[in-house]
Amino acid sequence: MRQILSSLAVTLPSRNKALIALETLAIGAAGGLLFLWANLPGGLITGAMAATGLAAIAGRPLAVPPIVTQGVLVVLGISLGSVVSRQLIAHVGAYPLSIGLLAAATFCATFGSSYYLQRVHGWDRTSAFLAGSPGALSQITILAVERGADLPAIAVVQTMRVIILTAALPMVLALTGVAPANAPGITLTVAAPMQLVALLAASLALSLILRILKFPASWMFGAMIASSVLHGAGLVDGGLPPWVRLVALVGIGALIGSRFARMKPKVLVGHLHAALGSFAVAIAISGIFVAIIALTTQLRISDVIVAFAPGAMDAMLALALTLHIDPIFVGAHHISRFVFVTIATPGIVHLFGRTQDDVDD
Repeated sequence: MRQILSSLAVTLPSRNKALIALETLAIGAAGGLLFLWANLPGGLITGAMAATGLAAIAGRPLAVPPIVTQGVLVVLGISLGSVVSRQLIAHVGAYPLSIGLLAAATFCATFGSSYYLQRVHGWDRTSAFLAGSPGALSQITILAVERGADLPAIAVVQTMRVIILTAALPMVLALTGVAPANAPGITLTVAAPMQLVALLAASLALSLILRILKFPASWMFGAMIASSVLHGAGLVDGGLPPWVRLVALVGIGALIGSRFARMKPKVLVGHLHAALGSFAVAIAISGIFVAIIALTTQLRISDVIVAFAPGAMDAMLALALTLHIDPIFVGAHHISRFVFVTIATPGIVHLFGRTQDDVDD
């Protein structure tokens, strides 16, 4: 019972942390608005991420408190669920095939990236495997500590992968014509006040239940499922006010960019080549599997690219919302990847990695 209560506990930030959060969000909002004004793809997310990332590297102690992060994820989940209810989910029969290929792509990309890090940069096997594993960052961090792996190096590689994907995917999809540079806005009416209350209550309740069950990305997926059910059943018509969704997009971009605040510039620069090289290997391998799906199914190529992108679930789903890419398809694949990595990585490290004693010897 204590574990359940502790998992539901909400800790309000101190005055100092609240000021840091306000600075982080203000910088993110400025960057997002600048990118939006410049008509750049994925403007709000990528602009907020770029601005906070640069400020963090410059030495600003930026951070987003957990309670704000959870609120942002719930809002994004509700918005995603509102979109899902208005889409015809086509090609559901192709999900097993694409998820199976995703599992193969995940393992191949992980081994390919780790092999590159070992051969080119001289990393030990454990650190290389953990850095090459896409997603499930919290589990990767725990394993890195337990096995005595190079945690700062792993953090640089993992963070750079998310940053590059979040910034580059909208640009690549726009330049290739796969997705529009600026997708049309979501034309949702704002739900009636009582419906908004019901939508928020249901979303929070299911998110808390999933959190107790230790479901990955519980805040976002709980809200997304609850919103989808309520909209699909016709119990709620409309969604959140547009400005709330826009604030959440800035929030997720600022959250990603603020990760650089926990890195020393010397460490970041020291592992930058390894991060870029391993990213290139992972993308090349994933691209082969994307091409196979594009040639063998009728799935939209933009959906497949975002679903197979080895980035964080919250960032990829936020991009799906921004670019009008099927969030159900993307969500199903990223949750599947999380399961693959969570189950397989400890076994791979145990079989092929090195323990702390081995490293010390």
